[in-house]
Amino acid sequence: MKKRVFWLVILLLFGYIVFQKIADGPPNVGGHMETLREATGVEYQSLQIAKDQIYQGDLLLVNKDYPVHEAGVKSDVVRLSEHEELLQGYRLLDDRIEVSERVAKVFLEMVEAAQQDNVTHFILNSGYRGMEEQEKLYEEMGPAYAMPSGYSEHNVGSALDIGSTQMKMEHAPEGKWLEDHSWKYGFILRYPKDKVAITGTVFEPWHFRYVGLPHSAIMKQNNFSLEEYLDYLKGKRRISVTNDGKICEINYYPVDEEMTIKVPISSNYEISGDNMGGVIVTSCVNEEKKG
Repeated sequence: MKKRVFWLVILLLFGYIVFQKIADGPPNVGGHMETLREATGVEYQSLQIAKDQIYQGDLLLVNKDYPVHEAGVKSDVVRLSEHEELLQGYRLLDDRIEVSERVAKVFLEMVEAAQQDNVTHFILNSGYRGMEEQEKLYEEMGPAYAMPSGYSEHNVGSALDIGSTQMKMEHAPEGKWLEDHSWKYGFILRYPKDKVAITGTVFEPWHFRYVGLPHSAIMKQNNFSLEEYLDYLKGKRRISVTNDGKICEINYYPVDEEMTIKVPISSNYEISGDNMGGVIVTSCVNEEKKG
């Protein structure tokens, strides 16, 4: 009888250990993968994360405390006036406006969706700014209206100042539509009225930042600013969400040096630094593929 109890305890203990491995998600370094694979049936692959990855990606925090690193500037910045296929459904304030080509394509999708709701008077007032342009703006406008060179999201290439040709954005249908729907396309209103104490920036109803899905959806649902969302991820380390028919796992890893992490082979994954000392790895699979 005592021997049966002993083996029962051993089996329960082993089951608890396996459960904990599943609940904790894939380890951020090698080891224990055979046990995890046997327990979950999920195959993982290894990825090398260099320390510079902290400064690259869609989730970078850029403000007065965390400047843009050279590696953080989008490599696909284009002048929109030279790409007619990206200029449908909105106007440019200036023919010199530049932005990440990938972000411009998503913005175009968003504008087309707004047109289906009879919201049609968009104008793009600003996009990517080089360091010299940002410094000139800072000198002309002052700290109340501009950030110094290197400390503005516009120095990255994924921030847009979007306006209406009819009226100010705080009153325009374009501003209201973006506030309600931009999250569906990976954009966030970066400086909301109720987050001034957190962002340190006055309400800017025209300034939208691309962070990608599912992050924009999570932020919208929880009324998170980017600062709050990154703090949330850092505290949780791992969250799982369902978005648009996909199951996404989001893991936060502090990075002090080059390291190896694990992601499911069957997933689409993206890696972004937070510009503060960590990386966020997002892997998504279609719901029908899970299991």
